[in-house]
Amino acid sequence: MQAAHPMLAPAIALVLWTFVIWLWMYATRIPAIQKARMVLDPYRVKGEQMAELPPQVRWKADNYNHLMEQPTLFYAVVLLLALIGDASTASLALAWTYVGLRVVHSLVQTLINKIEVRFVVFAVSSLVLLALAVRAALQLC
Repeated sequence: MQAAHPMLAPAIALVLWTFVIWLWMYATRIPAIQKARMVLDPYRVKGEQMAELPPQVRWKADNYNHLMEQPTLFYAVVLLLALIGDASTASLALAWTYVGLRVVHSLVQTLINKIEVRFVVFAVSSLVLLALAVRAALQLC
């Protein structure tokens, strides 16, 4: 059996982290819905009913949604790098740095939601992802 490409490890780590946030989201959301005696209504405007929950509960769902956005580009780039055989120290370092920054972003958003801090972490993670994408693009040329 052939060993998995090392570039796939950061991708699966971020997938697993996403499921940690997913579990945390429901572990806080369901009790909050029950405590508020909320009757879920599919005819209300999307997000309107959840906006009635406490901010600390909503932050987990917001972060889960964020993990469905930009990280999709990360998965594509990492899979491409694995396909072309890049297991360089630089690419692996960038990939793991991106994952680490996304975890930090999650913790900031879910625990304190300090927007200025969150933005800086997001911006730095975006630059790391850009660097990883540029590395992939250069290898394809």
